Amino acid sequence: MSEFTQTRRDFLKAFGAGAASLALSGCALAQKRLEERPNILMILADDLGYGDLSAYGATDMRTPNIDRLIAAGMRFDNFYANCPVCSPTRAALLTGRYPDLVGVPGVIRTHIKNNWGYLAQDPLLPALLKSAGYHTALVGKWHLGLTSPNTPNHRGFDHFHGFLGDMMDDYHNHRRHGINYMRLDDKEIDPAGHATDLFTQWAIDYIRSKAKSERPFFLYLAYNAPHTPIQPPKDWLKRVKDREKSITDKRAKLVALIEHMDDGIGRIVAALRDLGIGDNTLVIFTSDNGGQLGVGANNGPLRAGKQDMYEGGIRVPACAVWPPKIRPGSRSDRVALTMDLYPTICDAAGAKIDHRIDGRTILPTLIGDSQPPEDRFLFWVRREGGHYGGRAYYAARYGDFKLVQNTPFEPLELYNLKQDPTEKNPLPKNHKMYNRLSSALRNHIIESGAVPWQKHPVDLDNPLTP
Repeated sequence: MSEFTQTRRDFLKAFGAGAASLALSGCALAQKRLEERPNILMILADDLGYGDLSAYGATDMRTPNIDRLIAAGMRFDNFYANCPVCSPTRAALLTGRYPDLVGVPGVIRTHIKNNWGYLAQDPLLPALLKSAGYHTALVGKWHLGLTSPNTPNHRGFDHFHGFLGDMMDDYHNHRRHGINYMRLDDKEIDPAGHATDLFTQWAIDYIRSKAKSERPFFLYLAYNAPHTPIQPPKDWLKRVKDREKSITDKRAKLVALIEHMDDGIGRIVAALRDLGIGDNTLVIFTSDNGGQLGVGANNGPLRAGKQDMYEGGIRVPACAVWPPKIRPGSRSDRVALTMDLYPTICDAAGAKIDHRIDGRTILPTLIGDSQPPEDRFLFWVRREGGHYGGRAYYAARYGDFKLVQNTPFEPLELYNLKQDPTEKNPLPKNHKMYNRLSSALRNHIIESGAVPWQKHPVDLDNPLTP
């Protein structure tokens, strides 16, 4: 019997052939959630393209574990990262807000002269979950600050086992600019091994340590893979090359790095099952931005990739699994963003939000309840140095219409994504939606202008190192 079939049978056994229990009233459902309080596993891949899973159309790749995860719950076809690069999306996940409204319009880095964010003191997701009785942990990549108060243990995580920085210059020695950013809580560590293997094992170790606890856990697992440098283990690379005879070396390395991560995710899901807590664990999987084309990524039919405001830079694979509450094999075309996971997770956990956020829960969609059609303006921003000159560029969306400025030096372009999903035919500037979207974007820029994105005072001569 396949894992998918068993998951479906478990679902029907618990809820009846008609899955009538999914029609619980809002009050009854809320009470049931509070009583059961699921464990929560949030898995974030790094630079995983929309087309770089076999479930999303990749023909030269085998990702059976993520594919099974997708089949066991709800797949999203229109899920978006909050930014086409790392830090802003991570800020959106943990604050439920647009990243430029919490001081992270761009990538947080070691050196002040190439740093484009400083995380504001908004309540982070782990802090809210702690107040609801959860034990909270981050395994893997943080990328939202290198010094107190913006380190994981100072922002609500009870346990941190991972990497503070933006990227590793080597998956085996885990340094960035020669600096060791590996930590166990606040202690510097220097473990041996491939970063993907380390993060997988540390996640399993944490899950095992909490499996018998009466207190539910929230584990945020943030892989570095498949971010550059593209360094898969040699045996995984050989496996891909032996199987895919016509693949290029560049593509083979990326495929191997993703397949290696997929294997780790499979081990983690197996641990949940073997420990008897899989049925009461909400698992969410997605990516922080689109795939990087220059290293062989595949974003399916979407235009462009990482760093771009076109669909290939911001639309990402995503799924959610929570047997038996989320119907196996379900699928949604609802538009949702990373920041929407904040209220969704809080809703599932019974955690109270009593401050402003920008995200909206998608829990009703996940559990099969009716949810009103999406009706909001959506915004994306990224500020960057180098050839971007420290300037920001943007995208905005309402309904099927999307306004894109793909670099700070290009004009705004309007597209109808329903009629033109590959963004090839810009609409005229006199279109009514051009003015509506540009006005909404202008107002968003005005609001974000009040939020500082550097630590003050700025000292250009000193790096932001620990």
